[in-house]
Amino acid sequence: MTKQAQAFRQPFHDEEAIWLQWGPYEAAVLPHVGANLIAFRDTVRQYTILREPAADEMDAFRASPGVHGIPILFPPNRYDNGTFTWNGRTYTFPVNEVARGNHLHGFFHTAAWQVDDYCTNHTESYVSLSIAIDESHPIYRYLPHQFTLRLRYSLSDQGLLQHVMVHNSGEEAMPCMLAFHTAINAPFATGSTPEDCRFTMTIDKRWEMNERMLPTGGYLPLSDEEQAMRTTGLSPYWAPMDNHYSSATKNGRNVMELTDAREGVTLVYDAGTAYKQWMIWNNEATPGFFCPEPQLNLVNAPNVKLPAEEIGLVTLEPGAIWEETSRIYLRERR
Repeated sequence: MTKQAQAFRQPFHDEEAIWLQWGPYEAAVLPHVGANLIAFRDTVRQYTILREPAADEMDAFRASPGVHGIPILFPPNRYDNGTFTWNGRTYTFPVNEVARGNHLHGFFHTAAWQVDDYCTNHTESYVSLSIAIDESHPIYRYLPHQFTLRLRYSLSDQGLLQHVMVHNSGEEAMPCMLAFHTAINAPFATGSTPEDCRFTMTIDKRWEMNERMLPTGGYLPLSDEEQAMRTTGLSPYWAPMDNHYSSATKNGRNVMELTDAREGVTLVYDAGTAYKQWMIWNNEATPGFFCPEPQLNLVNAPNVKLPAEEIGLVTLEPGAIWEETSRIYLRERR
């Protein structure tokens, strides 16, 4: 078994956490704050890959946990006036982006999840978490279905593996709308600067958004810089980004790659090909971190009059399971 292979309970600052260790890697998950994978580090090279809250930021983080670690969004992004009709049923969510009149980001990134298991075996250290929704759960008033979300994170020689599953255990079909608001440090290496960092991303088309950041259903032409996102790469801070793109595959993969030229290392975020959309946000081009967000569905998808396959609007039939995996790992430049 690999040296320093462990899975154990220990606080992350003042918050209950499950820690995983495997060789040079360590990670921490916060069960009571949305099952957020709040830390992923290479302790040998002193890489801090995800944006983590400091000890004196924990109260602010718990109040708004969307821009640290890997929060799960269900349903993700914005919904016009907090409402949509799907399959004959009208869903109404609180308008929590008041200035734009939208609901934003769903409910699961702030909810408490259950720890089902954590352990180390001969190939990995892992933790499994779940949250079950039925009539007794507060989320049911907004999503009146019986279903379970499961998250499994594992560390191995191949980095960090994420497995997400949605199981519809009810008797009616339900909409499956999901994303991860992944906050990646750029730079992630001690001693590197933002100028050392370039990234590429498998985007396809850019969605046109209105003044409320809702899609019009049309596309915008890609700029030269956006073309570089697909090919040669550019700085994560080349311009303020709160942009939404359809995804593409390159060599069979749906991926964001962030290269630190000083270190000669590329951070690979290999999102599953089921994610038909990418959102990318960089906090008004403020150096430090940016969020490449794999997203199953288009923003406001049920209110957009386009084919479900084009906008990633997934119907989960009774008893059905939707699942996908993503992996984050480091690759040496050769």
